[in-house]
Amino acid sequence: MTYEYFASLYDRLMKEAPYEKWMDFFAKGISRFLPETKDVLDLACGTGEVSVRLYERGFTVTGVDVSEEMLAIAHNKAESKGFTIPFFQQDMRNLESIGPFDVVISFCDSLNYLQTEEDVYKTFQSVFDVLQPNGLFLFDVHSVGKIREFIGNTFADNDDEISYIWNSFPGEASNSVEHELTFFVYDHHTGLYERYDELHKQRTFTIEQYVQWLEETGFVVREVSGDFADQMVTEQTERIFFTAQKPK
Repeated sequence: MTYEYFASLYDRLMKEAPYEKWMDFFAKGISRFLPETKDVLDLACGTGEVSVRLYERGFTVTGVDVSEEMLAIAHNKAESKGFTIPFFQQDMRNLESIGPFDVVISFCDSLNYLQTEEDVYKTFQSVFDVLQPNGLFLFDVHSVGKIREFIGNTFADNDDEISYIWNSFPGEASNSVEHELTFFVYDHHTGLYERYDELHKQRTFTIEQYVQWLEETGFVVREVSGDFADQMVTEQTERIFFTAQKPK
């Protein structure tokens, strides 16, 4: 998968994303379990939208992403505001030479891009290693039901600047999906639309599996909740939130 074109479109496509709800989840998590939080790692930070919001709230923030294109936009976004946020190109499964951090976050179902059980386990171990004792790991994933809901559906949007067609198909592994996205982006210089194609693969696992891997890597699972709210997870839950803590 390449983010060469998708990175340049990401913020426009995500302009209605509930970033403030992710910030509320973060704020509630640290107030309950680690109110003295200072240093935060934004894992799979993308274009840095959450990183910037955390910096604005007074936290020391570091961003990590595997995409050079995403990181370039994140760096420019922070620099344009006069913010000092270091961004590093690293694989979340093997974080190196950074930390330690009070909190690691990974929002917007970023962990669903991990395709194997081993990938998830390695990521959890990697996060555990860069956390301070008592540090928190906050993340969200698509539920099994949400992944299955994607499959076989087509989504589309027609806009003067960006239009897209989004088809979702079953992935090769269980509880996985492949998103074929076609974008038509208006070029103001030529007056024509440019076409870009992307393939995104996502996979999820059961709550029990995530909890097991967190515990096996040393975490204590503090809370599991659904859909941005402090509520029990049900069959209708689309997004699952985890709060895990590294022991002292």
